[in-house]
Amino acid sequence: MTAYVIRRILIVIPTLLGVSLLVFMMLRVTPGDPAELLLGERATNDSLQAMREYLGLNKPLYVQYGMFLSRLVQGDLGETIWTRQKVWYEVKERFPATIELAVGAMLISSILGMALGLISAVKQYSWFDYGSMFMSLAGVSMPVFWLALMLMLVFSLWLGWLPMSGRLSVSIDLETITHFMVLDALITRNWAALGDALKHLALPAAALSTIPLAIVARMTRSSMLEVLRQDYIRTAKAKGLGPAGIFLKHALRNGLIPVITVIGLQVGILMGGAILTETVFAWPGVGKWLYEGVIKRDYMVIQGGTLIVAATFVLVNLIVDLMYAVINPRISIR
Repeated sequence: MTAYVIRRILIVIPTLLGVSLLVFMMLRVTPGDPAELLLGERATNDSLQAMREYLGLNKPLYVQYGMFLSRLVQGDLGETIWTRQKVWYEVKERFPATIELAVGAMLISSILGMALGLISAVKQYSWFDYGSMFMSLAGVSMPVFWLALMLMLVFSLWLGWLPMSGRLSVSIDLETITHFMVLDALITRNWAALGDALKHLALPAAALSTIPLAIVARMTRSSMLEVLRQDYIRTAKAKGLGPAGIFLKHALRNGLIPVITVIGLQVGILMGGAILTETVFAWPGVGKWLYEGVIKRDYMVIQGGTLIVAATFVLVNLIVDLMYAVINPRISIR
């Protein structure tokens, strides 16, 4: 187990280097000049040259990338072009919001998706099976930004049940400890803030969870149907074991292995979808921050934020691989 973890961690290094190089080159070949955006269209050539020199954009590309890597080795992702703040500081301020949103969306998609898939497998070809799979197909097909706008229209504007944007109402006072609003409200026992934070989280998490929910539901159904057709399930039935015992002791554990894999892979979808979701709901997370960085051509924001998202994705996949041995002890990790 230890050797496996070490090998996976070592693989992370070239993976993140490849991501950083790809993002670096894509930023340099796309149109747009950060110096011109900073100084405006009426800036003179001299002022533009001076700003490019100040930002280090006049240096050769390999020198710029080398400077980025040298800072990265020291744990420094550089400074943002627009605010001159450290990228690590910006990430620290915004990453809890993205994690909170992603966890909320993952809980919704995992619990509802697995429940729908399990019931559909047990009641195959029933009206529930057809209805849930149709809804899963619709969930995969709907663009996240369109669904987010529809949820805002219905639940915020028409019904007035849930807030449209932000993480907490301005009238709510909450002591910030971890920057996770729900967790801070629980720690301080501020029940008014807890309820308000959950209301603000509901719509963004629901919008972000639709695609993972649909994928988890379909994978759970197909995996459980495959397991229920295995010979050892027929043997268990022949021995007189009841349906509940067969389902819980034999089918469920083996059927969840591919589902856990899919849930882990959905982290990448959640991080990518968070950019659209956070922008629509004005959710102050890394996704909205990256979107603003792209609009402003802030190289340091895009490079640093992409690396953080990539590292999170790789870490979650490592955790999923290690969970195999916990879910099914017959699987050994070497």
